[in-house]
Amino acid sequence: MAAKDDLGRAGEERAVQHLTSRGYRVLDRNWRCAQGELDIVAREGDALCFIEVKTRRGNGFGHPFDAVDERKRRRLWRLAFAWVSTHHETASGPMRIDVIGIIGPDPATGTLEHLVDLR
Repeated sequence: MAAKDDLGRAGEERAVQHLTSRGYRVLDRNWRCAQGELDIVAREGDALCFIEVKTRRGNGFGHPFDAVDERKRRRLWRLAFAWVSTHHETASGPMRIDVIGIIGPDPATGTLEHLVDLR
């Protein structure tokens, strides 16, 4: 389990680097509440972005985006609204769900894809 956790943490770190290099301002990481966890909360301009990060060593279990099905999207929205309810000062503007998928044996050099505004 520790290796999986390390892979996930490394993927999230790479995702933060990707986001900040594109002008996103990270507001929160690994925010938890009773309903679950948000990997990254960030602003891109006036948009409030809730970013799910999926890191895989390969495609053996499918593409990382495949793990974000309809059930997971509903859960992410519930978590997003829970985050907003506790962070009033940053809750203005449009909201969206993004997904970052990283594939490769080393998240620092793996292929990164960023799906903006998952619908």
